[in-house]
Amino acid sequence: MFVCLLVASVAAQAQFEKGKWIVNPSVTGLGLSHDTGTDRTSFGLNVNGGAFVLDNIALMVHGSVQWNDKGTTTDIYSMGVGARYYFDTVGIYMGANANVDRYDWGEITDSKFSLGLEVGYAFFLSRTVTIEPAVYWNINGDRSKFGLNVGFGFYF
Repeated sequence: MFVCLLVASVAAQAQFEKGKWIVNPSVTGLGLSHDTGTDRTSFGLNVNGGAFVLDNIALMVHGSVQWNDKGTTTDIYSMGVGARYYFDTVGIYMGANANVDRYDWGEITDSKFSLGLEVGYAFFLSRTVTIEPAVYWNINGDRSKFGLNVGFGFYF
């Protein structure tokens, strides 16, 4: 078991080198995202993409959409930029991002800036494909949101 983990770790490190690209579509929520301002759970889709500008450091862009439950018509659309730091050879990463979030209540809309933090793990299924669970926290002036992302990563 130890040898298998060692081999997987060595293969993973090569994917976090300068010049590599990452595409990371993910599903958020699954009943695990909770908004402290509205006391509602939500389901959403995220797409992240980026490039490793240095070994273990990726600059990212992302877009997302979230649909809320409990009969509300509030939808949230978000775009942002950020960075991830991958700890050498283990696949654990930490990220931070800045976003513009658009809240849509039907006829009323509002845009806000937010900051996000995430911690996750890139578990390699093959040399280029990962499953990436992550815990995130998104903070803006009115409310904060915490939850779980589960996604796939494609490194090339």
